[in-house]
Amino acid sequence: MAHKYIFNKKSLTYEKIQHRFQDKLLKVLSYLLTSVFFSAIVLVIGFNVIDSPKEKILKREIAEMQLQYDLLNNKMAQVSDVMKNMELRDNDIYRVVLDAQPIPESVRQAGFGGADRYKDLEAYSNGKLMADVTKKMDVLIKQIYVQSKSYDEIENLARNKEKMLACIPAIQPIDNKSLKCIISGFGWRIHPVYKTEKFHTGIDFAAAEGTPIYATGDGVVEKADDLEQGYGNHVVINHGFGYETLYGHMSRIAVTVGEKVKRGQVIGYVGCTGLCTGDHVHYEVIKNGAKINPIDFFYSNITPEEYRQIIAQASQPSQSLD
Repeated sequence: MAHKYIFNKKSLTYEKIQHRFQDKLLKVLSYLLTSVFFSAIVLVIGFNVIDSPKEKILKREIAEMQLQYDLLNNKMAQVSDVMKNMELRDNDIYRVVLDAQPIPESVRQAGFGGADRYKDLEAYSNGKLMADVTKKMDVLIKQIYVQSKSYDEIENLARNKEKMLACIPAIQPIDNKSLKCIISGFGWRIHPVYKTEKFHTGIDFAAAEGTPIYATGDGVVEKADDLEQGYGNHVVINHGFGYETLYGHMSRIAVTVGEKVKRGQVIGYVGCTGLCTGDHVHYEVIKNGAKINPIDFFYSNITPEEYRQIIAQASQPSQSLD
C-alpha cells in the first residue's frame, strides 16, 4: 500500500502522514451523509416531478373518467331539454285540447328533500362529482316517471275525446228560428221582480210558450222538477267531464230523472214558471261546480255572424226576465 508524505518546512524533511482511526471514521461518515443527502434530493424530485408507472396509469384513468363525466353531463343536459319541451307540449297543447288541468310546476320539478341524501357519496375522493351525477339522474328519472303518468292520462282522455265532444254543451237550447231574442246575458243585471242589481248566472232566451227546449250535449238527467225556488219547472243535465247545464222556467218537462239524453233531444218547453216575468228559458252552464258564461258554448249550430249577434245582445245592459 503506497504511503503519503508531507514536506516539513522547518526540518526540511519529508514526513510520513499518519491516518488516525477517528479521521477515517469522520471521512467515511461525511461520504455517507453526503450520499444520503443527495439521494434524498433525487428521491424528492423523483416523487414530485417524475410520475411512476402506476401514477401514470391512475392519471390516465382520472382523465378518462373526467371526460366520460363531461360527456354524461352533456347528454343529461340534452335529455333535460327534451323533457322540458315535452312538458311544454303536454301542458300547453295536449292538456288544453283535451280540457285537462296542467300538471303543477312543483310536481314537474321533482325535488328531493333531505340535505343528507347524497352525504355518503361525498365521502369518496370523487364524491362531489358522483353526488352531482346521481342527483341529476334521480331528478331525470322522476321527471320521466311524471311525464309517463301524464301520457297515460292523456291517452285515456284522447280515447274518450269523441265521447267528451258529444257531451260538452255546444248548441243553443232554443232553435234560432224559434228564438225571439236574447233578453239578458251573463253578468250583473237588474232583477225584474226585486228591481235591484243581481248577478245573472245564465242567459235568457225569449221564445213563445211551448217552444221546444233542447239538450245542449249528451248526458244524464240529474233533476227534473219545480222544487228549487226561482227556477220553476227546470231540468239539470249532468254531461260528465265536470259539466252540467240547467234549463229553467219550463211550461212542461219532457224527461225524467236518470234518463239518458242526446244533444238536440227535446227535454221540455218554454214557459214562465217560477220567479220570472215573461216566456223564456233561463240557461246555465256549470263547470266543476262553478257557473260560467254559456256564450262560449254555442259553436255547433250557428254561423259566425249569428254568434256575433248573440254576443252583442247578451252584452247589452238590460233587465233580466228572472
